Amino acid sequence: MTHPPTHPTPPAGGQPPAAGGVAPPTNPQGYAVPAQPAGYAPPPGWVPPPGYAPPPGWAGPPPGYAPVPVAPNGQPLASFGDRFLAFLIDTALATVVMMVLFMPVFLLIWFRMFSQLAEANPDGTLAEPDPVAMMTDFMLPVLLAELGLMVLMLGFYWLYHVEYLRRTGQTLGKKIMKIKIVPFDPNGTLDRRTAGRRYLVQFVGAMFVPGLSYVDGLWQLWDKPWQQCLHDKFARTVVVKVAP
Repeated sequence: MTHPPTHPTPPAGGQPPAAGGVAPPTNPQGYAVPAQPAGYAPPPGWVPPPGYAPPPGWAGPPPGYAPVPVAPNGQPLASFGDRFLAFLIDTALATVVMMVLFMPVFLLIWFRMFSQLAEANPDGTLAEPDPVAMMTDFMLPVLLAELGLMVLMLGFYWLYHVEYLRRTGQTLGKKIMKIKIVPFDPNGTLDRRTAGRRYLVQFVGAMFVPGLSYVDGLWQLWDKPWQQCLHDKFARTVVVKVAP
């Protein structure tokens, strides 16, 4: 003969009722919320849903705990160190390209100048350099070469930091450092116009305004909460960390 149970049957997924037949409090899904150990902290980037209440027994985050800052789309923001290293990698790449393209030009100019300085008079003494010849044969070509280098750099930066960047939001340096440029609006797209606005401040403006490149790059250190540089603010973009 089967006897009825002495205690009520616990709900599916729940805990057995305590003495007296009273079940412990449960959440709306029907399972008991376990008490969290003291010092427990949520994972980085975790945002509680609306109406969320911490479970009973949770003592709060440990002293000094600060959540990882996240972009409007929920991805963690890139650190200053990651962005600076990515900038150094991209700058090194641009320097190599410029040296390969312009080194033959500068070597030709310097060789021509020293060959004129080494000209000798009929008696074997060194000839006095002609100031007009020095200006037309050396100084003017150097100034034109520097102007050409500036134009070539701006063109290379446009191709690299606008046309190449807007495809994936990453340059070579950013790919190595696992960071990415995304629009501030999570529903926006990184198009040519947005990347071009970054380019105007970061490269064109910094080339003609003394000290702007330093202020622009360091602005991230005190900008809260999005850690933007000036070119980010002008283009309405943020830089985020991506999964490896």
